[in-house]
Amino acid sequence: MSMFSRRSFLIGAGASTALTAACGNGINSNGSRTIDARVDKTRDYLFGRYPGTAELAEKARGILWMPLITKAGFMVGGAYGRGALRIEDATVDYYSAAQATFGFQIGAQQYAHALFFMTDEALRDFRYSAGWSAGADMEYAINDQGGNISAETLTALDPVIALVFGQAGLIVGATLEGTKYTRIIP
Repeated sequence: MSMFSRRSFLIGAGASTALTAACGNGINSNGSRTIDARVDKTRDYLFGRYPGTAELAEKARGILWMPLITKAGFMVGGAYGRGALRIEDATVDYYSAAQATFGFQIGAQQYAHALFFMTDEALRDFRYSAGWSAGADMEYAINDQGGNISAETLTALDPVIALVFGQAGLIVGATLEGTKYTRIIP
């Protein structure tokens, strides 16, 4: 019986994450204008498809828009993408999102997500951390059977609300837990 060593696992995880980051997801190094244009399209798509999210955005202190996350894996996997943090619909910082995963998985997926920071404290913690990780305490908003996502479906006490949308691909269930966000200069 063959067993993977820690070294094999770490090498595999590193290689998978590097390959995912190398995937041409259209945002790689084209600068802030490209990221901002993709954020605008992502925002317009979300508000057009789920009109109730515009009300949620009005209540948010800031929103991190990640227009395209590419996730791939074969036992060991990873995800990578770039986006922008907007306060009052103005870009204030750019971020990358990276995630390493392991377990039974095979395939690839692309999706968008947005993190709505509902309190000043949550936004401050995100902006001034060396690298912020999404955890299990984050509230996920999901669409109901009618295809609606609205502020009424969410509790006002959640400091960070995550919306994952626009999934396309073969991996089932995009999750943000364990995703690390790091400020970048595009």
